[in-house]
Amino acid sequence: MKKIFTTVCIVMLGLPVVAHDGVQNEAVKARMMVMDAVKNNFGVLGGMARGKVAYDQAQAEQAMQELLTLSGQVPALFEANEMDPKSEAAPAIWENWDDFVSKAEDLEFAVEGVETSSLEALQASVGNVGAACSACHKPYRIKK
Repeated sequence: MKKIFTTVCIVMLGLPVVAHDGVQNEAVKARMMVMDAVKNNFGVLGGMARGKVAYDQAQAEQAMQELLTLSGQVPALFEANEMDPKSEAAPAIWENWDDFVSKAEDLEFAVEGVETSSLEALQASVGNVGAACSACHKPYRIKK
């Protein structure tokens, strides 16, 4: 838990505070910050894979490693059934906890399979991460 808290604090320092202005529940804010960091790191990889950002192996590897760390934290961040009016977490998370954890583990597995050694390898492997994100967001995220 200490490692998770430390990582959350580091992530929170690196992101603009205004991104979650008005979120009162600190646990929810921490979850949102981590999910934003997941989105940002996936954006780096996806941007490279789609040719919108120049491929840079070191940057791709760094984003993949960060995603790996963050994805491993997802279940612990959602263990407590904490809500906030600005939260996008659906109550179904806690109603279907085992499925949610399984989908979080699928994300971690997909990130482990990302190959950053070349643009072609990245393009061939990064789609699995997007699919894992979507598989969880469809049932467990309320889009606002």
